[in-house]
Amino acid sequence: MNKYKTKDSGELRTFNGGATRDTEDGKLDFEGFLSPSVLIRFAEYMQHHRIQSDGNLRDSDNWQKGIPRSAYMKSMWRHFMDVWTLHRGGTPASGTDLEEALCAMLFNVQGMLFEVLRDRDG
Repeated sequence: MNKYKTKDSGELRTFNGGATRDTEDGKLDFEGFLSPSVLIRFAEYMQHHRIQSDGNLRDSDNWQKGIPRSAYMKSMWRHFMDVWTLHRGGTPASGTDLEEALCAMLFNVQGMLFEVLRDRDG
């Protein structure tokens, strides 16, 4: 069960047109927590990397079939080193740019968290 689900507070707010809804108190604010521009750039990164070395297109949710945490960790560190090198004014051996490296880190962080949550929730 998701421990972040919220119940109605029992308090109502009334909008100018007369509609009523529960308050937003204690509810997750996805609109505030996430950035459309970041999600779009990440989706572009993921779309580009759907093309496999053999030329075939992998399913967009292929990563959800399971990748070991150790693989995520190793990849995350490689991309972190790229980000850190670029932050320090260097050029990473991979030749990647900052946006690409940050998207790669985001992929690995998200994937590892997905595995942690799957293990937790069954």
